[in-house]
Amino acid sequence: MKLKLTAGQKSDIASAQEMIADLPEGAMLLADKGYDANALRDAVNARGAWANIPPKSNRKDPICFSKHLYKARNLVERFFNKIKHYRRIATRYDKTAENFLAALKLVAIRIWLRDNESTS
Repeated sequence: MKLKLTAGQKSDIASAQEMIADLPEGAMLLADKGYDANALRDAVNARGAWANIPPKSNRKDPICFSKHLYKARNLVERFFNKIKHYRRIATRYDKTAENFLAALKLVAIRIWLRDNESTS
């Protein structure tokens, strides 16, 4: 999992190339419509991976998209919902991006540990 902060007014796809730099061969990229661009799809294909991104309504050329596979993206949306339960993240107490990202990573680790703890 990768976490990266970008400016609020910056487009999601602006940092997509950096985010897929470590995408392994045969992986599946699940992203929302904000990432629907031929350049990103070509970059993912060049890495030997697959992009399952819903097409924007103004897309002229048809693309392959699986609604069934896209349902797994729900995990990302649920993660965003879970981090908002932490007041420090929800209210953005930190003044610097570095401190906020550090707090966000700590929260992500805590959520991961809670979801994967052993019951034995």
